[in-house]
Amino acid sequence: MSIPFIDLKTQYKKIESKIKARIDKVLNHGAYVMGPEVSELEQKLSQYVNTDYALACSSGTDALILALMALDIGPGDAVLTTPFTFFATAETIAFLGATPIFVDIDPETYNLSVNELKRTIQAIKNNEQTLCPLPANIKPGSVSLKAIITVDLFGLPCDYDQITEIARHENLKLIEDAAQSFGATYKGRKACSFGDISCTSFFPAKPLGCYGDGGMCFTNDQDIIESLRSLRIHGQGKDKYENVRIGINGRLDTLQAAILLTKLEIFPREVMLRQQVAERYNQLFEQLPELVTPQVPADRTSVWAQYSLLAQNNHQRDKILAHLKEKNIPTAIYYPNPLHLQKAFDYLGYKQGDFPISENIGERIFSLPMHPYLEPDMQEKIFSLVKEAV
Repeated sequence: MSIPFIDLKTQYKKIESKIKARIDKVLNHGAYVMGPEVSELEQKLSQYVNTDYALACSSGTDALILALMALDIGPGDAVLTTPFTFFATAETIAFLGATPIFVDIDPETYNLSVNELKRTIQAIKNNEQTLCPLPANIKPGSVSLKAIITVDLFGLPCDYDQITEIARHENLKLIEDAAQSFGATYKGRKACSFGDISCTSFFPAKPLGCYGDGGMCFTNDQDIIESLRSLRIHGQGKDKYENVRIGINGRLDTLQAAILLTKLEIFPREVMLRQQVAERYNQLFEQLPELVTPQVPADRTSVWAQYSLLAQNNHQRDKILAHLKEKNIPTAIYYPNPLHLQKAFDYLGYKQGDFPISENIGERIFSLPMHPYLEPDMQEKIFSLVKEAV
């Protein structure tokens, strides 16, 4: 028995003819860069998440880079974010010369902890190194705190009422890293509609994914969208030979936009199916008190980019993963090494123990196959194998 971790083949079979028709249309009109499908996708996705503007770009990472550049964040600036996320979230901050400052996570949602966020801001303002861990180069007046990047981990939005209020009170820009949460909701609002700019990813494994790389920025600010449009194409001005700022080559291929437009037609149903799959998992694993099932607060919905369980410890997790591997069940660990312990961020001076919740979760968490087309009998089989290992 062998099953896929994310089943893109079954999805493709359901929309194969429509995908091919959309691709053929692009091949026939020949506008492979910034073709009409790109602007159509921007319009439809901005309507879906209910923002004024959307900007398609070449990847979720480039979406974050564009967002930071549009907010004029660079050397001498600092940005608060979580250490329990994919590397790109903090990498983009450092890539532009700014300093990432990590904030520990909530032990139930794994998203940025509101209380830790408040405490970290206080520590920076008062230079209280004993209040919480700060980067080695944070001295009075050495950096200007400019923004917060939240991460909607595993498809679950953050607590945006509280975080937005903190950002407003502290005069900080807010960027929503919604790479995993497109299709989720917080208090009835769609993910990708929070903050000054929201960013998502269309990497193939994402809830809405293309057949390559792609991303998008969302905003309600006209000045920001004009900056994003310029930055996406080499800082372009009124035409391609006028450059008014330093930008990047961050365009989404027309072919990928065409694929996403096709997938968008079935996306609402796939979100519903994902939630049904997650509910079945929850009902099964609630029978195993040795493991902790994912928590979704009553005021939000998850799009279940991953379905992740917590083992009691690293030893138990290793035992479960080994047993599943023996039975050809794929698994993954998101994320075994929090960002403050990554070699690339050694220069920040963080150390083991600085963010105990992130470190503890990283030692215990593991993810099971998760996609809209996972059948109940296969979920029961996965559960029985995990139960055997436990």
